[in-house]
Amino acid sequence: MAEVLVVVEAAGDAVKKVTLEMLTMARGLGEPCAVVLGGPGAAAPLTAKLGEFGAEKIYVAESDEIAGHLVAPKASVLAKLVKETGPAAVLIASTQEGKEIAGRLAVKLENGVLTDVVSLDADGTATQVVFAGSTIVKSTVKGDLPIVTVRPNSLTPAPQAGAAAVSNVDVAVEDKDKLATVVNRVAEAKGARPELTEASIVVSGGRGVGSAENFKLVEELADLLGAAVGASRAATDSGFYPHAFQVGQTGKTVSPQLYIALGISGAIQHRAGMQTSKTIVAVNKDTEAPIFELADFGVVGDLFQVVPQAAEEIRKRK
Repeated sequence: MAEVLVVVEAAGDAVKKVTLEMLTMARGLGEPCAVVLGGPGAAAPLTAKLGEFGAEKIYVAESDEIAGHLVAPKASVLAKLVKETGPAAVLIASTQEGKEIAGRLAVKLENGVLTDVVSLDADGTATQVVFAGSTIVKSTVKGDLPIVTVRPNSLTPAPQAGAAAVSNVDVAVEDKDKLATVVNRVAEAKGARPELTEASIVVSGGRGVGSAENFKLVEELADLLGAAVGASRAATDSGFYPHAFQVGQTGKTVSPQLYIALGISGAIQHRAGMQTSKTIVAVNKDTEAPIFELADFGVVGDLFQVVPQAAEEIRKRK
């Protein structure tokens, strides 16, 4: 059975959920093999989790040169590994860095690349959501190797024990890959809430929330559900919530199992960033709000009355 290379996304010592999704997806294509690209010691805390979700082999490429420069060394090391192993496919997370690695890899291998894929058939046919989420297409690459970036929350990761045999990869980085050097790293302060793009539940607020102070209501419901907090562009432009949490075509794209929209009208800009969510619940006092066209469940009412009642019912069931 041919190998399927899965490029590992991690946050510190923890494997990101999208990596577990890719390992699950890889099983339908061949033998899942994880690829860890990082500085010395990067792989050790990740191997157990990777094995738990089916990695039969873990290729470890650790070097100060990988950690000390931007994505070019990662793409070069990955291209060399692909040539040596001849995998059935290469899966990379559809993140900012992941897409750049995929693009560089495709150029090095003179191969096509598919981005924002939500599923991949055994024959390499990918399903993509395009044109701001309005169209679903089936695509294949020209060439023998599907290089694919996978959209987070495209499927539910399922554990399946793998051998997790570690294989060290020689890292040889050329001078042309070292033109951009990392001189400093600043760890972003994180709270207890999950990462917005990886969360299985997202609670978002819009202009209807009314103020930054009122966003505490959105945060309270999110915390009760173990969810991430999002916001519409109207809310962030009004200063109600930081732009880093904006969901939409010019913000972040999310695809959680449950998306709760509070006081969001449902403009196309916002819908483009969340309409692939599995279940959408909308609360809005405007019966004509476009968000109701998209919602699986809609509540016509004042969110300042509806949300506290919902929160109280959730507390009773905890």
